[in-house]
Order: sequence, then structure tokens, then C-alpha cells
Amino acid sequence: MIDLKQNVQYIKGVGPNRAALLNTLGIYTLGDLITYFPREYEDRSKIKKIGELEQGEEVTIEATVVSEVIENRIRKNMTVLKATVEDDTGKCLITWFNQTYVKQQIKRGQNYRFFGKVEKNFTQTELRSPVYDEIGKNKNTGKIIPVYPSTYKLSQTAIRQAVENSLKMVASKMEETLPEYLLSEYNLEGIEESLQKIHFPSSKEEHIQARKRLVFEELLSLQLSLLELKGQAETQTGICYSKRAKMSDVINQLPFNLTKAQLRVLEEIDKDMESSKVMNRLLQGDVGSGKTVVAMIAAYKAVKSGYQAAIMAPTAILATQHLEEFQKILEPMGIRCSLLLGATKKKEREEILEQLADGSIQILIGTHALITDKVVFNQLGLVITDEQHRFGVRQRAAISAKGINPDVLVMTATPIPRTLALILYGDLDISIIDELPPNRKKIETFAVSKRMEERVNHFICKNIDEGRQVYVVCPLVEEKEETDIDEQKADLKAVKEWTEKYQKEIFPNYRVECVYGKMKPSEKDKIMEQFKNGEIDILVSTTVIEVGVNVPNASVMIVENSERFGLAQLHQLRGRVGRGEYQSYCILKYDSHCSQVGRERMKTMQETNDGFVIAEKDLELRGTGEFFGTKQHGIPEFKIANLFVDMPMLKSVQSVALKIETEDKGLQTQKNAKLRKLVDDRLKQNIAL
Repeated sequence: MIDLKQNVQYIKGVGPNRAALLNTLGIYTLGDLITYFPREYEDRSKIKKIGELEQGEEVTIEATVVSEVIENRIRKNMTVLKATVEDDTGKCLITWFNQTYVKQQIKRGQNYRFFGKVEKNFTQTELRSPVYDEIGKNKNTGKIIPVYPSTYKLSQTAIRQAVENSLKMVASKMEETLPEYLLSEYNLEGIEESLQKIHFPSSKEEHIQARKRLVFEELLSLQLSLLELKGQAETQTGICYSKRAKMSDVINQLPFNLTKAQLRVLEEIDKDMESSKVMNRLLQGDVGSGKTVVAMIAAYKAVKSGYQAAIMAPTAILATQHLEEFQKILEPMGIRCSLLLGATKKKEREEILEQLADGSIQILIGTHALITDKVVFNQLGLVITDEQHRFGVRQRAAISAKGINPDVLVMTATPIPRTLALILYGDLDISIIDELPPNRKKIETFAVSKRMEERVNHFICKNIDEGRQVYVVCPLVEEKEETDIDEQKADLKAVKEWTEKYQKEIFPNYRVECVYGKMKPSEKDKIMEQFKNGEIDILVSTTVIEVGVNVPNASVMIVENSERFGLAQLHQLRGRVGRGEYQSYCILKYDSHCSQVGRERMKTMQETNDGFVIAEKDLELRGTGEFFGTKQHGIPEFKIANLFVDMPMLKSVQSVALKIETEDKGLQTQKNAKLRKLVDDRLKQNIAL
């Protein structure tokens, strides 16, 4: 058997330098490399006639070279090489840039296959920078080629070569990862065969079969891991809170009425807290549905039963916002709340830690600062994490470890359809607030083309003159680990250019500032605080303002190039306005070349403000490879499964997992030994959630 944990640098053709680049893609071991799956494929096996070529398509042609290769030096460091080829339907110009070796390889009168992108004008068909083979050789053409997520310093050829060599290393040496009975019952291929075919399929059918096997395994290991986590939680004895600590005491003191949905969710939480099992509950609620007040009431019950509560938020400004809301309601009832941030000054921090340890601080609200070793609770009974997708499993476990089996409530404003949520969060009980408070005005949403720009600008001026504030969100590429440095610089440049344009050209009479992801947290918090205090009229931003900030005076949200955002993200952005007493507006600007899917998104946004309806529509509209970022939205990270495309498989695999778990709890039998190893590996890596 082969050791899949061996360092990737020892694979033929990799070495230390290339290994360092592979590391930036999350590839550290041989196992990582063979499971680094292609994001798409180029089918270079189908030959097309020159007379049938269409503008912009990537194709393979088979043709005879009918001219010498001519080399032209355009300028220093730029050489263009050209040759003419033909088949029985027409001629085509082939162009290469800075590939002088082509002159030695391409010979007049010889037949070749070329694969590249078509450029057409009225008189000429051209293939730019194609790869090529002599007829009879299939190194670069004549087959299906995988395309991998990459960085700008690592070529597709280098990744393909490394993957090919890694597959040769494991050939006939890999241990099967699924039991024989599952392979047979569900008509699945073996692991080695599936890995070979997913990287280098010889047909579409081969790819489908290989993908089916690998998706089945990934989803099954997730479901079995979640069932195990849930089983472990159910065996733990939790805190049994006092029935005399009544939630109604604080509900009756509120200056507003709770919705039926909030009351229903509180009943579910109350029941959990009074039982002896540990509460592990996911609280889902649309933007503005009132999750914070539910968290506050749960914290009240914990404190009145003699315990402390911890509330962890992803940003300092969101944590500060929570403190203000908690203090307003709970301090008059004799409950002491405090705030701990990374930026809290040393003397104040020491006082807070001392009062937390002796129990005089009953509710501590903060950011990641809560999970540091020096934070010691007197008697932690309830842990609440807000916007749970921003925290990993380890961070949630670290805060929970500060108490003895405390109850846990995780909150998210990301709408995930219930069917999907039940499958994804198999280890958590789920509560959904599916109703907005009655005083919330519908946010009027308009999709407009760039032709309406002047009218939109007049509308912005009118609102600012009436005392309101405005968000402008820039159309940036989302920051991902594989995003190259140049692209991140371009994003930053775009924000600054937009801000300058607004400051100097469009709104010189108003106060315009910007925030973006790469800003220091202290700078970002300072600007957000100024915006919240009304010292800034227009805030130009990337999607960093998507979550959490409550500025009741902001009544207009402008999204530039909105066709570049997903539906769920547009809905989150829209939720930043409409948080006060003023009628609010969301204006989605789109490009005239907006796709059909983009237009469908705009239509949905104008028709509904319901996040769950939007989430369902999002599932319907998304195709392969275009679903919203799994890391950002708290969905488990998958190597190959696509939750939208693979929903039928996800549902059937859940049934398989439940059947296995029922028949063999804990996967103790010999026939499920391979599944036991899969689950152990997944839980070790903390990727079950």
C-alpha cells in the first residue's frame, strides 16, 4: 500500500519550488494532489472543419500547413509567428506569440492538429496561440484535457504533469475506501479507476461514472460524520436550566411585540435549555428577522439560572452593536454585560477578565478575543455564535470548552432552504424565523441599466439632502485563496477609483469614504463607526458590509454591475438598508450585456424580499461550478460535490447513511471498517461542518 501522506515535493517533476506553489493551492501531500479535481474539461478530441468555425469558440482542427512560418519582431520582448493552414473547406491563419521554437517544429506540407481559440473578421479566420500535434500523436490534442484551479505562477501543464505522475505512483497500490457491498449495490467504480477517469476521462460517460463514485463517497462520509457528532452530543449530559427563570419576564419588558415565528423559536430553545441534553441548535433567520433579541432572551434565561453567557461575533462593530442592544434591555433587569475585543486596552481587559472569573460579568460579548487562553469564565452555560459561517469548527469548540457541556446556539442570516439545511446541518437541530417584524417596510428594489445613471445620481442626492445615507457596493471579484496577487491589486484599485470618481466628479459636495477587505480591521471599524454616526454620506465598499452592520439612517443601497453577484449575496447586501423608520431602496445597476441568468436574478430581486424564496430560486438558477462560495456561507467545503447539482444524490446518500447508522451504530462491524476510517479521517480534519 502507498503512503498518501508523503510530501508532494517528492513526486516526479515537482521539487521544492513547484511544491511551494502547490502548497498555495492547499496541496501538501500525494493524497491532496490525486484529489485535486479539475474544475472543467476541454474536449480536444472532436475535429471541426475550418469552414464551420465560429467566433470565440475553442476548437480542434486538422489541417495541412501551406506556408512557411513567418517571424515578425513587433518590439522588444514581442515576437509574432504566423503560418497558413488549410483543409478541404477553407484556410486559417495560425498565430503564436513569443514561441520562436515553433519555426523548427511546424513544417510546410505537413499535417497537424491544432487546438485554440477562433478569432474571425470579414476576410479571415485565425487560431491564436494553439497547441498542436503531428497527426497520429495525441500529446496535446485528440483527447479530453482537464483544467484545474490554479495560480498565475503555476501552469496547467505543470499541474497536469504532476497529477499524471502522482496517478502512476499510486497505480495498483491504493487501498479501496468504500466497502464492497456499497460498490456492488450502487454500481460504483473502484477508487483507483475513478481517480484516473476523473482526471483523464476518454469520454463524457467515463467522467460521469467516475464523478458519481467520488461524489457518493464525499457525501456519505459527511452524512456519517454528522450523524456521529449528533450521536455524541445526545449522550452528553448538559445543563438543566431552571423552569423558574422564565423567558416571559423579559418578553413582557420589550418595547415591541415579538412575531409568532420568534415566539415559536423561543419555545424550542426553552425546551432545549430545560432538558438535560446539550442544546446544539442552528437559528436561521432572514436579514432583519430579529435573531438578536431571541439570543438575548436565551442569555437572560441562562443568567437567571445562575450561569454566564458568551456571544461571539465576527467583527468588532457587530459585537459593539450587540452590546448596545443587550445593555438596553438587560441591564435595567440587573444583568451585567461587557465587551471584549482584540483592541481592548490592557488595563480594561484585565478588569474584564477578573470580573468574568469571579462571575460579576454575566454576559460577555466579543470577537475571536473570547477564545484566548486568558479568558476564564466562572460558570459558562450558554455559547452563542453570530454569523456562524465566519467561525470554524475549532473556534466554536474552543469557546465551548470554557464551560462544562454548555448549550450552543449558532445563528446565521444566510438563507438556506430547509431541505438543504436539514441535510447539511445533520448534527444540529434547526430553528427558522421565517417572518419579519410587522413594522419593517418592504425595501423597494429596482434593476436599471447604465443609461439611467444620471437619474440614479439625482435620487442619491435627494436622499442625502433629506438626511439619509447611502451604500455603494463595487463589483469586485471575491477574494479567494487562489486569487492571484495581481487580481487582488486590481480589486483594490477598482474600489479606490470608484471612490475618487464619486468624491471628485459625481458627488463633490458630499462626504464619501471607502472600506475594503484588505484594510486593517482598526481602519475598517473606524470608518464604519463614522458612517454609523452620520459623519459619512456615501460609503463605497466591497462586500465586506454584507453582514451585520446596523445603520438605521442608511436608506439607499446601490450595487454597481449587479450581474456579477449571486442572488443570495444580492439579498444579503440589500439587507443593509431598511433597518430604520425610513422607506429604503435597493438599486441594482447592470450592464447592457447582462446574461439571461443575470436578468432572472434581477427579476427575482424585484419580485420578492423573502430570503428563503430567493435561496430556492438561487438553487434553480445555478449551474455547475457557479454556486455561491462554500467557505463564505458556512456550508461544508467539498472537493468534488456540488450541492446544487448533486441534490438528488445528497438526498439518497442521507438515506443510505441513516440505514447504515441504524444497523451498525458507531460503525463497529468488520464490513463497515472502511467507513469507520473515512469518518475518523473526516472528523480529524474538522471538515464535517
